[in-house]
Amino acid sequence: MNFPLGSATALVTPFKNGKLDEAQYANLIKRQIRLGIDIISPMGTTGESPTVTHDEHKRCIEIAIECAKGTTAKVLAGAGSNSTAEAVDLAKFAAKAGADAILVITPYYNKPTQEGLFEHYKAIANAVDVGVMLYNVPGRCAVDLKTTTVKQIANACPNVYAIKEASGSLERCVELGVNVPNVSILSGDDGINYPILANGGKGVVSVTSNLLPNKLKEMTDAAAKGDYLGAKKINDALYALNSVLFIETNPIPIKAAMYLAGLIENLEFRLPLTNPSADTMKKLEAALAQYEILK
Repeated sequence: MNFPLGSATALVTPFKNGKLDEAQYANLIKRQIRLGIDIISPMGTTGESPTVTHDEHKRCIEIAIECAKGTTAKVLAGAGSNSTAEAVDLAKFAAKAGADAILVITPYYNKPTQEGLFEHYKAIANAVDVGVMLYNVPGRCAVDLKTTTVKQIANACPNVYAIKEASGSLERCVELGVNVPNVSILSGDDGINYPILANGGKGVVSVTSNLLPNKLKEMTDAAAKGDYLGAKKINDALYALNSVLFIETNPIPIKAAMYLAGLIENLEFRLPLTNPSADTMKKLEAALAQYEILK
């Protein structure tokens, strides 16, 4: 099967008066597609998936699939949960709705053992016939999906084709590439997108591409063609923005930056996330002034 790889945007979720702003969400997705992104990824943690309702979660997936229909963009639907049963339900929904693949974060808070992680992912992967991308972000989830477990999952589940690696460790990416070559690595950390691509990474799942999908697409395409100097030049140019987008808990800065750039009409979060500090807003304004944000 032709599973989606390349440049992916971990979409923010716009709210209006406390509710999902469906029209704004569709507009954001259409802009991503218009500016050339390879993959739309609704309902990851950047999309505030822990605090939307299950109905809202599923509706966001539906909107992404509707917007991508008839285009070259693929849909990588977030289907993670710290409950395996809930993750299986979301995965089945996404697959039935027409998603090209699903993105499944490690269970947060529960801190399962490696055996628990294996059984969790196996249950989800076996429940669907679409591609499954693992998502390792120990800094947010308090559990680390080890390379040996990734290999065990991939051997048991042929549709597990990739991992969004956000441990921040380049050594981990090298280890994965050596020991699990049948699982593609996508960068889940914008600050080290280029080093991961230069080490054989097959794409990025980016927060920054909410603002600059065209640049993330250019960078991943350059790396795929072996133009690593070109890819590095783009990554270096994005350094100022990549840095400021993580000075507070994601997705607070990216959503504020999109509001400042005029890409979303309302700056709303679901509690316990709150608006950024005045100092953060100033830093975001200064960073944004260095870039051309296409509408």
